[in-house]
Amino acid sequence: MNRQIITTPAGERLVILAEADFEALLDAAEDAADAAAVHEFRRRFAAGEEELVPAAVVDRILGGENKVRVWREHRGLTIAVLAEAAGLSQPFVSQIETGKRKAKPETLASLAKVLRVDIEDLRQA
Repeated sequence: MNRQIITTPAGERLVILAEADFEALLDAAEDAADAAAVHEFRRRFAAGEEELVPAAVVDRILGGENKVRVWREHRGLTIAVLAEAAGLSQPFVSQIETGKRKAKPETLASLAKVLRVDIEDLRQA
């Protein structure tokens, strides 16, 4: 790596290098950041703080299906079990899943806790 160091009149040292060398430094920094992110994910995964989500679940959500229903079914819960665990009525949860009622943030928070997801994972577009 070829570099030239110059000193400004104020005494600040500046480094001049070829654009290709600069791009290589940027690539190396991005690679290091990616490696750190992968390491952190693996740590969180091993600790049970992260999970892998099957493609079928992602496809259903991206396909526009109700997120509460998709996550409930993925977790193997019935509407009755989800409703009881979240402190809600079964008909209310059913209406949320069918889109007949919109859940308030505190309701989504209760459902998210039972489903072990972030509240953002349940918000409908």
